[in-house]
Amino acid sequence: MFYIKTNVRYINITFHLRSLSMKTVPVLSAQEAASKVNTGDTILCGGFGMTGTPVSLLHALAETKTNSLTYVGNNVGEPDLGGDRLLQNGQLKKMIGSYFTSNPNAVKYAQEGKVEYQLLPQGSLSEAIRAGGMGIGGFYTPAAAGTLIAQGYETKNLHGVDHVFVPSIRGNVAFIRAWKADTAGNLTYRMTEQNFNTAMATAADIVIAEVEEVLPVGELDPNIIHTQANFVDFLVEARLNEQFLGSSASVGSKRAGENRIRIAKRALKELKKGDIVNLGIGIPTLIADLITPDDGIILHTENGMLGVGPEPADGSGAMTNPVNAGKIPVTPIPGASYFDSATSFGMIRGGHIDVAVMGALEVDSEGTLANWAVPGKPLLGVGGAMDLASGARKLIITMNHTNKDGSPKIVKSCTLPITAKYVVDIIITDLGVFEINNKSLELIELMQGVTLDEISAKTGAVFHNKL
Repeated sequence: MFYIKTNVRYINITFHLRSLSMKTVPVLSAQEAASKVNTGDTILCGGFGMTGTPVSLLHALAETKTNSLTYVGNNVGEPDLGGDRLLQNGQLKKMIGSYFTSNPNAVKYAQEGKVEYQLLPQGSLSEAIRAGGMGIGGFYTPAAAGTLIAQGYETKNLHGVDHVFVPSIRGNVAFIRAWKADTAGNLTYRMTEQNFNTAMATAADIVIAEVEEVLPVGELDPNIIHTQANFVDFLVEARLNEQFLGSSASVGSKRAGENRIRIAKRALKELKKGDIVNLGIGIPTLIADLITPDDGIILHTENGMLGVGPEPADGSGAMTNPVNAGKIPVTPIPGASYFDSATSFGMIRGGHIDVAVMGALEVDSEGTLANWAVPGKPLLGVGGAMDLASGARKLIITMNHTNKDGSPKIVKSCTLPITAKYVVDIIITDLGVFEINNKSLELIELMQGVTLDEISAKTGAVFHNKL
């Protein structure tokens, strides 16, 4: 109750705060929502693999005649799921993303010239979308500096390090996927389903959120709201099932030979208690199976999780568990947390990841890494490798010492498209362990049964023997 003095008298004014409420966001069918997209639009589509992907919205859009679309997303889904239906229908003019090689249809259509494409490192993609949503024109990042990805972009040396300027990204329409919404449009996400969704919710003229459940306003705890109501224009209530999750719905199997296990065990010795560690795909993922609680190592995955635990013992999939960057269901350890892709790559670029362990196609004697472009295949997938290579405090490479044809993978100078220059600290192979100090390759250890002559014959670069 307030009293306002006028020149005549006091007026008693009572505010009934309970009558105040948030706006109400329209709840549409997937088909109604799809009609909001116009031919020629740029659409932002959330999801990592098929986790947190607005499948119902994308499938409804695939039933329309809307075409000439520019699709922005980490990937375009898996065969016959998500954005892949738009691709096969010929509705996409261009794809902007990070990892299209996960879908053979995307590779085929790109090779045949049926769709244009633009690759960005995963961290650059998520940050470009976040910048677009925050009214920022672009940003400089060390990721991709000096690589094929940086061609055509401005490069500037900042604080002694080359940075690439990446323009911000906005869309006409964003299709995002959340767990729950209230009728005002507030959203909360489930585990690793934030990924690109949180940033995309801020970066489009029209934002349409597909959710599992719409609750009355006030039933979402304000402390767990990830996307605020003022960003969201429309809601679609649609429940997912496991067929919409593709390969990420089931636990993946690791088949590892003796050499690969030996490499992984040796890499584990490089990790210290308390280290925050990101493990790449391939041999690095084997390290996760070797870590015990006593090791005190905290695993980070770039799609938005800190504190990654083992795969679920009951064999359950992505409907009930978070997933890692390999799209494999995992479990959280005590103290684990979830966040979006922009935050995750901020951790990487900001130097908050102690160690990254990655595979490689080639490493040269000065520590330059090449691991994203497979010979004879189109350059359609870079993922988070460039961000991790330039951002982690320490970079360990695990790989076989030679290719299948016997040619060396440690070379004098990389011949494949590079990932990052002068970034590798340690190389661990099935034959030995090398350190790279001041652009100098040094052999510090031989694997059991390996001779100096053997490793010398199979190494394509001069090294210093520090045994």
